[in-house]
Amino acid sequence: MPSMRIEGVDRDAEFSAYAAAKASRLGETAYLICGDWHRAQDLTQLALAKVYVAWHRLHDDGSIDGYAKRILLNEFLSQQRRRSWHERPSAVLPDRPAADDSADLRLTLLEALARLSPRRRAVVVLRYWEDHSVESAADLLGMSASAVKSTSARALAELRELLGDQFPVEA
Repeated sequence: MPSMRIEGVDRDAEFSAYAAAKASRLGETAYLICGDWHRAQDLTQLALAKVYVAWHRLHDDGSIDGYAKRILLNEFLSQQRRRSWHERPSAVLPDRPAADDSADLRLTLLEALARLSPRRRAVVVLRYWEDHSVESAADLLGMSASAVKSTSARALAELRELLGDQFPVEA
């Protein structure tokens, strides 16, 4: 019995090290997908909790990062489908202090990204922010590679329309 306890402690320490190293990156991905820091934190915590539960299975085959991202994406898409969760978008942003052009550009891009459907947003974030291949994004989203390609094309076209000529969006 004592050897199992030591093994469990080792696993807990390994998971804690993994979570400390990856939480920030998962949080950034979650924020880009959902557009809200509080929801991103919740999604990140949920993903890490589920990784912890499956740690004994994942630890040996090297698929931890992929599993964590897949949980994150699935939970986000699941939340979007629930009827009990609704945001009320506002056409008017609250006053904010003057910022440099890069901050304005970032806000403009994040607002345009937030206007995409959840699936399109997830594809854009994985393909162009996370720099995943078509096949990798398809695997994480549970889609075919051709579905990722067509969704990417539609999402980029929608972003071009939302952003206008001043912000060219390249594929």
